[in-house]
Amino acid sequence: MKLKYIALILTSAFAADAKADRLVIKGSDTLGAKLVPQLAEQFKAQHPGTTFDIAAEGSTTGIAAIIDGTAQIGMSSRRAKPSEVGAASAKGVNMKPTIVAYDGIAVIVNSGNPVKGLTKKQVEQIFTGDVTDWSAVGGSGGKISIYTRNTSSGTYSDFKELAMKKRDYAPSSQKMAGNEQIASEVGKNANGVGYVGLAYTKAGGVKTMPIDGVAPSVQSVLGKNYPYARPTFYYTNGEPSGLAKQFLDFTIGPAGQKIVAQVGFVPIK
Repeated sequence: MKLKYIALILTSAFAADAKADRLVIKGSDTLGAKLVPQLAEQFKAQHPGTTFDIAAEGSTTGIAAIIDGTAQIGMSSRRAKPSEVGAASAKGVNMKPTIVAYDGIAVIVNSGNPVKGLTKKQVEQIFTGDVTDWSAVGGSGGKISIYTRNTSSGTYSDFKELAMKKRDYAPSSQKMAGNEQIASEVGKNANGVGYVGLAYTKAGGVKTMPIDGVAPSVQSVLGKNYPYARPTFYYTNGEPSGLAKQFLDFTIGPAGQKIVAQVGFVPIK
């Protein structure tokens, strides 16, 4: 009986330890599909016993997870909205953003598309539905198929702001769950167009469009020449502590920023 009691104490101690070494991260697909899992792998190599629970379902879900306390880090490719900051304050949550990388939103078309580049005006016209045929922007004829992220995505709202003067997407646009899904659909559709983060531009069957002569790249984002560049964030409830602080410090430190560059994002320094 005594032995059983000791075993129970040991089990609960291990459970507490396991929980202490588990980091829950939710939010942006742009960050969470490639970059954060690679950061997590490297971090785990240095901190054996750490486990990660990463859910990449859009920036809105990451911000919501910080507000309701279901994650220690919320990944976001956009800034929290005033309404979200207000909802957080009402619950005693202090939404603290930390920039972890910079990114450019690249406009992609099928690699067989003869169009060599687009103007900012043409991008706005395509994604709002003002222009519906490739012949209107220098391409061969063909009805334009638009692929966008879904409404919980930070990239969905950032692109609206940066490229569309906050206008609505064309009613015909098709919403995808992530960057990889958009790249896949555009790669299969000769008339497809969409947008992805820099880290997703190497997908098969697609090519990026220079905008007003400026191609999306690390250099053009760093040089502030590319029109659709933006910071990406980790959100925490106030100053992070414990494992969340360690992982955030690792991400913005030299080792983490090396991974940021390798994956295809733009380092913060």
